Amino acid sequence: MKNSGNTILITGGGSGIGAALAHEFHGAGNQVIIAGRRQAALDEVVAAHPGMASMVIDMEDPAAIAAFAAKLVADFPALDAVLLNAGIMVAEEQIDLAIAEATIATNLLGPIRLTHKLLPHLLAQPSATILTVSSGLAFVPLAATPTYSATKAAIHGWSLAMREQLKHTSVDVVEIVPPGVQTDLMPGHAENPQMMPLADFISETMGLLRQEPTPAEIHVERVKFLSEATKRGEFDQVFGMLNGAH
Repeated sequence: MKNSGNTILITGGGSGIGAALAHEFHGAGNQVIIAGRRQAALDEVVAAHPGMASMVIDMEDPAAIAAFAAKLVADFPALDAVLLNAGIMVAEEQIDLAIAEATIATNLLGPIRLTHKLLPHLLAQPSATILTVSSGLAFVPLAATPTYSATKAAIHGWSLAMREQLKHTSVDVVEIVPPGVQTDLMPGHAENPQMMPLADFISETMGLLRQEPTPAEIHVERVKFLSEATKRGEFDQVFGMLNGAH
């Protein structure tokens, strides 16, 4: 992925990791379009970054995603990068179908539907990048958030498979694997000292993304406790530590 000169869509760009990555990509000389559900949050980010654009999207609504993709390509024909960052994380006690279905729609079906609509355009570019966002919980699930953990495991598998399918095309697939980060993804995360400070996560992630060639997977050091647990032969121990308080 080029360090500058990209036209990049960032979903979930109104707050948290998405807004922070939008800031970095904008500062590096990329045309950034942020998307999310809340116009006010998008407006606040854009106001601080002259030249940045925003569009509203509902990642749960297939018709809205289709209309969004058509307008995006029409308005930004140079689009050559998509960062699929939008997501929700909600605790569940046993099975809560409303939470489970919303989580699957937003975290898994949303990125697949949006990529389906944008892939023909991306394949027509000289080079393009699809960036997915999974989680350390894709590798070791958190019992309190079973559906969230499952959707992130699915995104990891989908990223691997799509990268293989697209390996002889102009489209690269890069997976970003965050640990717990101090954002408002869940209540209390932003103030939790056990979470990685957002600025530190963004700095390390951008450093990895600037490597040439771009790594297929972006694992900051902090997430490797989870993402490499199986490789170390420590899955059971790490799973127990992660879920001991449940």
